[in-house]
Amino acid sequence: MFKENYNVIGVMSGTSLDGIDLAYIKFNYSNHWEFEILQSETVSYDNEWLYKLKNAINFSNNEIVELNSSYTHLLATVIADFITKNNLIAIDAICSHGHTILHQPQNGFTLQIGNLPMLSQLLNQNVVCDFRVQDVALGGQGAPLVPIGDELLFKEYDYCLNLGGFSNVSFNENGKRIAFDISPVNTVLNFYANILGLEYDDAGKIAKSGKFHEALFQELNAVDFYSKSYPKSLGMEFVNQYILPIIQRTTIETDSILHTFVEHIAFQIAKALPKKTGKLLVTGGGAYHLYLLERMQFYLPNIEIVIPDTKVIEFKEALIFGFLGVLRLRNEINVLSSVTGASKNHCSGIIFKP
Repeated sequence: MFKENYNVIGVMSGTSLDGIDLAYIKFNYSNHWEFEILQSETVSYDNEWLYKLKNAINFSNNEIVELNSSYTHLLATVIADFITKNNLIAIDAICSHGHTILHQPQNGFTLQIGNLPMLSQLLNQNVVCDFRVQDVALGGQGAPLVPIGDELLFKEYDYCLNLGGFSNVSFNENGKRIAFDISPVNTVLNFYANILGLEYDDAGKIAKSGKFHEALFQELNAVDFYSKSYPKSLGMEFVNQYILPIIQRTTIETDSILHTFVEHIAFQIAKALPKKTGKLLVTGGGAYHLYLLERMQFYLPNIEIVIPDTKVIEFKEALIFGFLGVLRLRNEINVLSSVTGASKNHCSGIIFKP
């Protein structure tokens, strides 16, 4: 008999490199799942770590092995500080996504660093991690994994959209949960904000001030990925191989690049939703990009765009990886084949005990 209450720490680092998200969450089960985010924090990366994580895609195998070890130590330090600062005593498990360095499901390979057994030993806590590898081994994309949480924790919404390094959406269709990555978001927007000496484009003000570039818009929309059917997922390889080269061939100003790319994001999101009505929950850093939300509403006039409270906006992925860990502890399905394309639904994640 499984217990009804769990206290876990969900840990997530996304491709937008905002930092390490930590959330201490209480889950209760009584005919349905309920949650409360009790404590949360984002710990930013210093410049050295930003450089390493941005460039790790070009590292040798030996360099990646070393990076995996040092990143696991970093995670342990950050999590231990979070536990101490918040006086956390009741912890069933640390449920950690790690940080994606390589994602090539078409080649049967995905790598999230920070998921080594030493994490459990360093923290003296149960750790549930490495949620993607099993799915790829079963022929799936290994992503997105959040939809099981959308299905069980946010069922009142017709669509759940995350605007992080990439946009991804999940929804029910013909009795099945469907989910897929749509397009790059902050991986590209932040790249061009960085060129202007900024971490990000605050509320999309710079993008809004730019000019629309029709030729760039059309060339971006013509990228082959957008015409593929789901399941499908994206990684930094896609941005570096397809998106940035297209943009870098243009000679337009950076504000106009941002303006046009926001239009591209909004257009692709609207195109991805099968029905253009209902309630759309928006989370992730892009939920603060007011100009992007404005353009999404333009393309989706009959959709109610819902922005939740700050904790859910910023920590939904950490929340749901915490939830995936709870389902793994219960040996219940936490990855849906209808979403990833794997050969079957399954219970994914490795449990390490101290």
